[in-house]
Amino acid sequence: MLATQQTAIYKRHRPENTLLYQLVERHYPEFKEALLGHGKQLPKFVEREFDDFLRCGRLENGFLRVVCDDCKHEKLVAFSCKRRGFCPSCGARRMAESAALLVDDVLQGYPIRQWVLSLPIPLRLLLARYPNELSKAMQIIHRAISTYIVNKAGFSNKQAKSGAVTLIQRFGSALNLNIHFHMLFLEGAISENTWGGTTFTRIKAPSHNDMVELVHNISHRIAQYLEKVGLVQRDMENSYLNLPIDDEDSLLQLQGASVSYRIAMGPQQGQKVLTLQTLPASTEGEYGQLASTSGFSLHAGVFANADEPEKLERLCRYISRPAISEQRLSMTQHGKVRYELKTPYRDGTTHVFFDPIDFIGKLAALIPPPRLNLTRFFGVFAPNSNLRAKVTSSQRGKNSPRLAKEGSEQPDKPYYARAMSWAQRLKRVFNIDITECEKCQKHAVTIIACIIDSHVIQKILKHLDKKHPTSSQATLLPPLRAPPEEEHDFNIQRDFNFGA
Repeated sequence: MLATQQTAIYKRHRPENTLLYQLVERHYPEFKEALLGHGKQLPKFVEREFDDFLRCGRLENGFLRVVCDDCKHEKLVAFSCKRRGFCPSCGARRMAESAALLVDDVLQGYPIRQWVLSLPIPLRLLLARYPNELSKAMQIIHRAISTYIVNKAGFSNKQAKSGAVTLIQRFGSALNLNIHFHMLFLEGAISENTWGGTTFTRIKAPSHNDMVELVHNISHRIAQYLEKVGLVQRDMENSYLNLPIDDEDSLLQLQGASVSYRIAMGPQQGQKVLTLQTLPASTEGEYGQLASTSGFSLHAGVFANADEPEKLERLCRYISRPAISEQRLSMTQHGKVRYELKTPYRDGTTHVFFDPIDFIGKLAALIPPPRLNLTRFFGVFAPNSNLRAKVTSSQRGKNSPRLAKEGSEQPDKPYYARAMSWAQRLKRVFNIDITECEKCQKHAVTIIACIIDSHVIQKILKHLDKKHPTSSQATLLPPLRAPPEEEHDFNIQRDFNFGA
């Protein structure tokens, strides 16, 4: 039993050996040149995302020197980019920290239900362009669901509150721009007692009729709001977006192609992306707790009880996962980028294909703008809620009973939990202990230096090259995967209807 729980040995991530890194390194300059050829250029925050990704995890850009106090074995730990767009390594670290924070400090001790709201394709593009309207739409959605929960618990909004943590996902399974919301709601309402305590009243799972009414109310209210602010216009028969047309905005073109599953760059611009069908079409019906109308889809079939923290953490990791999976990325023998869908579509589609240049465009469309918070807290979990310190295990927020420091000049200062360290993330998710020396297997390693000077970096790496001449050999692209066998029932098509 002990052998199966033994801590794994840390091995440095080498991004230069991954297919994603090599695709970006090789084709990102071509992508920028293609845009310049049309008189366009990427926004600064998008360029910074790509530039920092190419520096992430590379020893040539700086590192920490870590040495074992016992056996003096030394290793180098490279810096990371810490970006939110498409870096799988940094996305995995953020996933681990977000899940741990939500489970340990916020949601622990309560039954939680996941509500997932998908939007019509036109609204995905609109909310990607207008972050402020995204926040307004989220307030409408939360107000509708929380009011339903509070009323079902037998209270009014003045008597009790619900709470939710919403994570905004900007990507779909096919690397398409797909803004949708994963909302972790309390399965009940919290009311405050006369003596200052709180009482949690649990509710039953929503019925299909409840879901239909909710999604109808949400879609109607969002449409009303967007029409009020002038972003949606209606005539006698149709509704359409009122987006300003700007030929200089290259990101709008990339986002528009991504959200509609079309090719953004190259001679086939505007056509549907190539898809691969290797499975027969599915005839299964919809989920029981799913309702849809006018392109809006609301699902609430995933639930975790208060005594299931491991299930809740798996759910939190899933909804905060990185945008791209390197395990599902490959190349064809004809130089196409092939990406496997996480879950096959109903018509049996399992893969999508991109030209390398268009693939870079798909990555650019997924990058969130700066200062856009992708994790939001509502209700009793909101930062300004008077109940937050009472209902969360970390007791963070207003009127926190935990003092910042004994004898502090501000004894009522709220308590703020520190972010998990990189070592804690590795230990929690992968059972890897960076503080343990892989040579003598003792917990006695120390950071002795932070190396950022380019001349010192070159000297150290040259010394390592002489000491280990095979460690820095140039690597080629990973071996190409063979295409599916001919006897498989598949069909490559362009005119696939991805639906809403």
